[in-house]
Amino acid sequence: MTAVPQMRVLESYLAGAWRVGKGDGQELLDASTGAPVARIDASDLDLAEALDHGRRIGGKALRKMSYHERALMLKALAQALMDKKELFYEESFATGATRKDSWIDIEGGIGTLFAMSSKARREMPNTRVFVEGAAEPLSRDDTFSGQHVLTPLQGIAVHINAFNFPCWGMLEKIAPALIAGVPCLVKPASQTAYLTELMVRQILQTGILPEGSLQLLCGSAGDLVDHVTGQDIVTFTGSAATGQMLRRHPAIVQNSVRFTMEADSLNAAVLGPDAAPGEPEFELFVKEVVREMTAKAGQKCTAIRRIIVPRKMAPTVADALNERLSRLVIGNPRDENVTMGPLASLNQRQEVLARIDELRSDAAVVSGPVGDLPESGAFGSPVLLHCDRPLACEAVHTIEAFGPVATLMPYDDVDEAVELTHKGKGSLVASVFTNDPGVAEEMVLGMAPFHGRIMIGNRQSARSSTGHGSPLPMLVHGGPGRAGGGEELGGIRAIKHYMQRTAVQGAPALLGAVTGRWVQGAPGKADSRHPFRKSLAELRIGDQLTTRSRNVSLEDIEHFAQFTGDTFYAHMDEDAAGRNPFFDGRVAHGYLIVSFAAGLFVDPEEGPVLANYGVDNLRFMTPVNAGDALKVQLTAKEISPRISADYGEVRWDCLVTNQKDEPVARYDVLTLVAKEWSQTAP
Repeated sequence: MTAVPQMRVLESYLAGAWRVGKGDGQELLDASTGAPVARIDASDLDLAEALDHGRRIGGKALRKMSYHERALMLKALAQALMDKKELFYEESFATGATRKDSWIDIEGGIGTLFAMSSKARREMPNTRVFVEGAAEPLSRDDTFSGQHVLTPLQGIAVHINAFNFPCWGMLEKIAPALIAGVPCLVKPASQTAYLTELMVRQILQTGILPEGSLQLLCGSAGDLVDHVTGQDIVTFTGSAATGQMLRRHPAIVQNSVRFTMEADSLNAAVLGPDAAPGEPEFELFVKEVVREMTAKAGQKCTAIRRIIVPRKMAPTVADALNERLSRLVIGNPRDENVTMGPLASLNQRQEVLARIDELRSDAAVVSGPVGDLPESGAFGSPVLLHCDRPLACEAVHTIEAFGPVATLMPYDDVDEAVELTHKGKGSLVASVFTNDPGVAEEMVLGMAPFHGRIMIGNRQSARSSTGHGSPLPMLVHGGPGRAGGGEELGGIRAIKHYMQRTAVQGAPALLGAVTGRWVQGAPGKADSRHPFRKSLAELRIGDQLTTRSRNVSLEDIEHFAQFTGDTFYAHMDEDAAGRNPFFDGRVAHGYLIVSFAAGLFVDPEEGPVLANYGVDNLRFMTPVNAGDALKVQLTAKEISPRISADYGEVRWDCLVTNQKDEPVARYDVLTLVAKEWSQTAP
């Protein structure tokens, strides 16, 4: 076995320095051995100064960087933390987590940094303003337009986290905030704060983050929330009671502070009526329930608390769960043979036992003795309960034992199963195990309004599924009602939470100056050089090309039809096309128009344009008949250099018109263009 960590005094990193509270504080114990690990205290620390430091120093430094620069900063940080991961695993044993449990917390958290960094660089521009959606024309003559933009709040994000994920809980929250350009102050739950403190020390030692962009408070929050302003954000993970108290805090209410809450949640797993014993879905269901009951000793906000099964299958499910639970090896997680460690503390164990007693008012214990537990650590055994008439009960839908505890409850039809999930009054996640598309549709659509995420488990996804209890960086994490009503993660959605959406109105040229994007109605800039001959160093927003005209003949339409195989009647049958309410007769293919347009605007010579990688927002606006003449106006709409490559993306506005100057088609052409080009244009 590995040696138990020695006790140390935890420090807070505030206003540019490591600081120790002035009181005796609280002693934190190893969850398995009861040995002292650390002492924590935050008495008499100046938290108003810390918040001000983050706003003035950290926020200012972050806002000077582009989204891509901040995203690359997170990638570098993730790589540095991965190199130090064994330090975190060693410390994590004291929390009661096995190495497998710690993987979720440590490498799962670091993986979130990688994922958010990658998504930001793919989906956000390399700028300091995020333009959301298309410009809205507000006048008939294109002299007045509107555009939604997102800019980082000029405050600080205060993250108040739970004890169960001291690494992931911090990293999944700071990742979107830092990419948005907002500094963070992290306040971990005291019981496992020693692991968070260790990780923050390693983060700060890298020197990757600007000063003031990450601060740490170890100990009581004191008057922290008293000092938040309307530019700040507060996020909370923990009990619903504490979260509601914070939500009503005078400073949060008076200043309309953005507040996101992720609270305790009575998550459900539902076995479909088709998933009978012997079917793959039955085995997957049993395995997933046991995994969610016992991972982190059941101390997960996404753990399965309610096991909802067809009534006729309930005895078989209970037997299968008990058989799997009997294989557990409970003990000190430093022993590699142990499959479930203790709860985080003796207090947490007492809390779980008290909740089990309350659940017994509705449910009977099927398995799992709750007495004769060793006093040297916070060990507990899994407890499976059974509630035979769950629609008539309340305790099983309102009381959460935050440990390895779940209640089996039968249903008589799919509608009843859906209703049972609703009785949790809002959950982070639910899962449905079925191979029947009809069951999946009925259950998911019925459950969705009460859940932040729903996982469908079946035989096809068995190998690739991330499981019921795994929040993912690209999907929202949060839930309605009891679960807190907030959202975290969710890719770019999470980043937007830390930014202010502003509608900007004005003349198109001025809007373009603000957003870095050409807006319809703004003047273009044409010169003797084809814009495709310009590298990113030379190209400017608004650079424009107007092409010559090209006639479309009936022979062109028929050749395109035969060449491509697209012989749709509107292109080939004059009488049938004439009966169509949209056309007067045979019309050109939409893709023929796009192809002819490319032939008009593309410069064929080797040059800085490296590739065409797509078309966005393609719309056909006016039918093209034989004899019409097409021309193109091509305008450099948006330029986004890739920070880690020698090229970038250019978005071109492509407007195709006919001989009457009527818009025939409009779309965005996406190209990859070299930052520099050494060859001279021909």
